[in-house]
Amino acid sequence: MKIDLPTGSHTLRGPRTWPARGPGGARVVYAAAHVVADPLGDNTPGAPAAVDWDATLRFRRHLWSHGLRVADAMDTAQRNMGLDWAATRELIARSAAEARAFGDPAALVACGAGTDHAPDAAGLDTITAAYAEQIETVQAAGAGVIVMASRQLARAATGPRDYHQVYGKLFGLADRPVILHWLGEMFDPQLAGYWGSRDVAAATESFLELVHAHAPMVDGVKVSLLDEAHEVALRAALPEGVRLYTGDDFNYPSLIRSGSHALLGIFDAIAPAAAAALDALGAAEAASDEAERARYFALYDEIFTPTVALSRKIFETPTYNYKTGIVFLAWLNGHQDAFAMVNGAQSARSLTHLCEVFTLADRAGLLADPDLAVRRMRALLAVNGR
Repeated sequence: MKIDLPTGSHTLRGPRTWPARGPGGARVVYAAAHVVADPLGDNTPGAPAAVDWDATLRFRRHLWSHGLRVADAMDTAQRNMGLDWAATRELIARSAAEARAFGDPAALVACGAGTDHAPDAAGLDTITAAYAEQIETVQAAGAGVIVMASRQLARAATGPRDYHQVYGKLFGLADRPVILHWLGEMFDPQLAGYWGSRDVAAATESFLELVHAHAPMVDGVKVSLLDEAHEVALRAALPEGVRLYTGDDFNYPSLIRSGSHALLGIFDAIAPAAAAALDALGAAEAASDEAERARYFALYDEIFTPTVALSRKIFETPTYNYKTGIVFLAWLNGHQDAFAMVNGAQSARSLTHLCEVFTLADRAGLLADPDLAVRRMRALLAVNGR
């Protein structure tokens, strides 16, 4: 099948058949999930989020069916970029309730707790109270807690001590170990200088001091700095038993293979491939025969390698607009009826960018129904005068 795109003519390779098995081995793996906007709702910029709940929950079932955990109400779900607190609170409750059909919600879904519902919070006590409200909401739903980086704390903090004061109180509110999220400024410019310094080495020292001081209450740390060497060094410096969840959507294959766990937005878009690759990794690490071990490692690389080009395109600068490519692929693959996003964010990437995402997804074997994908791509081209 062939399609003419503004970026050139493309002949589709067609989908790959992925194993039905989920990830094996020792890695804990979360896909950060997007929300599906109601295409008939008023999702213009600044309007309250109108969500298609049926499609949103159906997509989470898709991720669980591949053996992936779900990280919900995170930046992939457009926190701080259109998903208001009312919709976030409902998402947390619905996602955790839906997870019960698959097992323990606390094991299957972890949700972001932040301070975005209190945009004017300035003092440390007010910021702590805002965090506490969201942590209570997540725990009441039965989900695990991911403590998100706070724009309000980044603005108010005068140094590492302020971060330690706030987070120290939050650990006391948690009913089980939490995941800490270090989101780099490429994902959110308002988080520059998080942990008390714009110098990454100084910020890392502050972060590690906090984690070591509260290690029993830290399940893991999710790091999204897109710096492979930094992540490897940080992983080695963590206390025993604290996981490093890679958030590096550029270098995840090598980081996961070398020992990182994962909490990734790109896994929303490549779930079947991610599950198959991680299953191969588990088989490789369990193999006693060296030839079998090498064969499974080769399969891991062969599955993941073409997804990296796709991920780097989706997450290219400005990185925070990556959600548009994630939702675009969900639409091409029939997970939702419209290419629509809360806050009108479907317009955040150019037509040529989306054409390249289409091509790279096909090369990675990730267009599940080529006929549907081509029909929808042609419809998008027509709307844009092509």
